[in-house]
Amino acid sequence: MFHVKRRIVAVANQKGGVGKTTTAISLAAALAAYERRTLLLDLDPQSNTSAGLGVRPAAGEATSYQLLMGEVGLEAALRPTGFPNLDLVPATPDLAGAEVELVGLEGREFRLRESLAGPAAHRFVLVDCPPSLGLLTVNALAAADGVLVPIQCEYFALEGVSELMRTIEDVRRYLNPALAIEGVLLTMYDERTNLAQQVAQEVRGVFADLVFATVVPRNVRLAEAPSFGRPIHAYDLRSRGAQAYLRLGQEYLERVGDGRGA
Repeated sequence: MFHVKRRIVAVANQKGGVGKTTTAISLAAALAAYERRTLLLDLDPQSNTSAGLGVRPAAGEATSYQLLMGEVGLEAALRPTGFPNLDLVPATPDLAGAEVELVGLEGREFRLRESLAGPAAHRFVLVDCPPSLGLLTVNALAAADGVLVPIQCEYFALEGVSELMRTIEDVRRYLNPALAIEGVLLTMYDERTNLAQQVAQEVRGVFADLVFATVVPRNVRLAEAPSFGRPIHAYDLRSRGAQAYLRLGQEYLERVGDGRGA
């Protein structure tokens, strides 16, 4: 098997409804469209990432739960999505049990890191974290090279983000010194409202150059795509949402120094 240098990115924000899963799916699809082999790992018991790609594992099929618990290796858990260069490790609601089961295990914070430690076939691994700061998210942060934080352009946009930042600092101090904030992404932006403009200004004031220049607009087609089990690029390539995530993919590749051909 051809091995590549892998970059693991946790897509995280414990505040729900910020476009986290949409970002995980859409950025992964964009990177795949730019011919980087990409793995999307669903670490959220709600399993919306899996459903958003039309995958609903049957009983007995390997998922991120079995991967995290060390019952299967990565190759057994991943599956092709039907979209070029994009693979998935799906989740089911059973993953919720891992929060409890991990508590009593030795090295509980490093289970995901160990599962991903083998030779890499994917250039990027995007981990969709649950909207919480429990052991599943800590596992993702302990395994990751970087964190991507989606923030919605609405009231209380920064609510809870300081807690996430403290968690990231704790993970750096005790578990993963190399963890970096990959970037902050403004989502659900409506340029017609003063509120969106004010929130964008506030977020840029707090995070400065960490904020991506690309802003994801509020877009009906983005909301529709998961119900068809397709990434936005396969559902409506010309939509504003699809074009925004393609720009984000290019900007992200440039940011991490992998801008070849993008």
